Amino acid sequence: MIHFGFSYVGLLFFIMLFVPNIIWTKHKPGDYDKYVGNENKVLLMIERIGEATTLTAALIFSDYNLRRFTIWSLWLCAAFFFMVLYELYWIRYFRSEKTMADMYSSYAGFPVAGASLPCIAFFCLGIYGTNIFLIVSSLFLSIGHIGIHLNHRKEAVGKKKTKKAIKVIRVLLLIPVVFLLLITVVAIAGRNINWFKFSVNTPNGIDEMSYVEIGGQEQYIHIMGKDKNNPVILYLHGGPAGPDSAIMPFFTDPLIDDYTIVCWDQRGCGRTYFHNAGKDPDNLTVNFETALSDTDEMVDYLCKRFNTDKVTLMCHSYGTIVGTRYVQEHSERVEAYIGIGQFVSCRRSDELAYEDALAAAKANGEDTSDLEEVYKTYREGDSLKEYLALRNATSGYHPAKNKVNTALLAVFCPYAGTDDVRWVMKQADLELYEKLENSLMDTTYEYDVYDYDLEYDVPMYFISGSMDYVCNTSLTRTFSEDITAPRTAFAVIEGGGHTPQYETPEAFGELVKQMLKLG
Repeated sequence: MIHFGFSYVGLLFFIMLFVPNIIWTKHKPGDYDKYVGNENKVLLMIERIGEATTLTAALIFSDYNLRRFTIWSLWLCAAFFFMVLYELYWIRYFRSEKTMADMYSSYAGFPVAGASLPCIAFFCLGIYGTNIFLIVSSLFLSIGHIGIHLNHRKEAVGKKKTKKAIKVIRVLLLIPVVFLLLITVVAIAGRNINWFKFSVNTPNGIDEMSYVEIGGQEQYIHIMGKDKNNPVILYLHGGPAGPDSAIMPFFTDPLIDDYTIVCWDQRGCGRTYFHNAGKDPDNLTVNFETALSDTDEMVDYLCKRFNTDKVTLMCHSYGTIVGTRYVQEHSERVEAYIGIGQFVSCRRSDELAYEDALAAAKANGEDTSDLEEVYKTYREGDSLKEYLALRNATSGYHPAKNKVNTALLAVFCPYAGTDDVRWVMKQADLELYEKLENSLMDTTYEYDVYDYDLEYDVPMYFISGSMDYVCNTSLTRTFSEDITAPRTAFAVIEGGGHTPQYETPEAFGELVKQMLKLG
């Protein structure tokens, strides 16, 4: 996305566009030139701007070149399809009597095909490359080029009468297409803007997405930082199996001046899952023990990669289970620990959320029988379905003031890809999701940090949203007071929910920096 470099695909489109036009100069309709003088000056100016910017944008960005096939590749296929239609249109014209009527006749249902087809092709190419410059340029070209030739056709061959019913059908068919294209263009524009906002361009900086060999699998990581010599922070995501590397810049951006941040799709989820699906499609190697051993290998990799002895662990939700256990087993490799939405006990947190919701419902004079029934089912059940049903039933009674739509962040994040979308779709199938993550789910439901030693040999810091009822803030506060560590600190972001790092990234980043400066 927005990578400067030569595009051989753009060059191919350039050749496919201009070769027929060069040939056409020798085979113009006999009376074509008499219409040129009547061209609208505004449309002509827009056309010239569109021609120059479209051809430039098609050649100087490498985003349109061939890459691994994804759903985005369908846009490249569409672009080639329209360019091939464009060539076929010219073949038909050159075999005709070469009149104005021949030149401006429709082809494959496209009016003024010689003008419209290449414009559509370059527009599709811009979407394939998620490059707003080519998209906007092709729109300028379309307005000017198609507008001029529609006027020529009207002058030369008259306006073809179309039945009213046909017009209505066309409009009805076009509305969803235009709406979809508008959403796509807005999303690409947002991704392009965020690319310039988040990308790292410092001399010693790093912005790298790669797969590294961890525990017998190639696992996905995204590393960002403006100086590779800065201290390293390894971020362990929540879930279980809830990677958020696709939107990491939205919370890491306030930190990358001072730290090198590593986001990792852990074993059995996200991009790591799809990269290894051929070897382990059912996640048979996924369990808490491999989560800990993978973390140790990842820490070892990062220490060697960045020539350091220790890393800081920044963990969210389920990731704090892995993080706290890792700290106790490998404190010599951890500089400090930061728990975001610190997990203490799933059962106790759910009970507190239920009690709060029940009290609020009674205070409002509501019938609480449905809420009580959901809680009873939760207590008797042991599946993700019951857990989510209770959360959905209680969450409305204690909403966070600081809100964020992570799905919308993903739409506008330049680093989000098709595998990230595919994983979200797998999560939507609760039965499949629970089957894939069964071992980690069981660990999460039964885990209680108080079942383990409360002594830690590294600084332990905690950040919670005041309205976090998923990993209850009051439990985290008590836990931070009960543990023994060289240094501890607990901070609450007022109005925050379970994801304060995304809800208020600037405030979150300042807290992280303040805590780590404590030593």
